[in-house]
Amino acid sequence: EKPHECLECGKGFKQRRDLITHQRIHTGERPYECPQCGKSFSLRGNLITHQRIHTGERPYKCSQCGMCFSQRGHLISHQRIHTGERPHECGECGMSFSRQDSLTLH
Repeated sequence: EKPHECLECGKGFKQRRDLITHQRIHTGERPYECPQCGKSFSLRGNLITHQRIHTGERPYKCSQCGMCFSQRGHLISHQRIHTGERPHECGECGMSFSRQDSLTLH
């Protein structure tokens, strides 16, 4: 059950706080501002990820080769080099890719 509904688009949420966060899509509200450069974000987590640009922090380390990344998704994408995983498949020709953006370009 999702009792909290967005009046703008009708999407439902279990938690009221998730509705409030969602509504920022419609309002354009970006309450989290980077103190270094002033860029603002609608989600606190996106600000934290962004701040790694300024700090150089790379907390996600590949267990295979030791390369470090600022974002978890970048590590996951990188690890496919080692595993050979290609989860993004073209529905027309069957060719597969390790990254979604490569499939989109294809």
